[in-house]
Amino acid sequence: MYIIFLMIAISVTVAAAFLGAFLWAVRSGQYDDDYTPAVRMLFDNEIPAKNRKKPKE
Repeated sequence: MYIIFLMIAISVTVAAAFLGAFLWAVRSGQYDDDYTPAVRMLFDNEIPAKNRKKPKE
């Protein structure tokens, strides 16, 4: 019976740790911008305008 109380205590401790990590992540702003990372990969191959070479005529 002692092991059940020990396992419940460990489970509650682990759950509290994950809840604390989640709240820390939300308050630090990691979930504020969920649109830009998904779109950023589409525009990685664009060449900046000042480094772009003109085609030869």
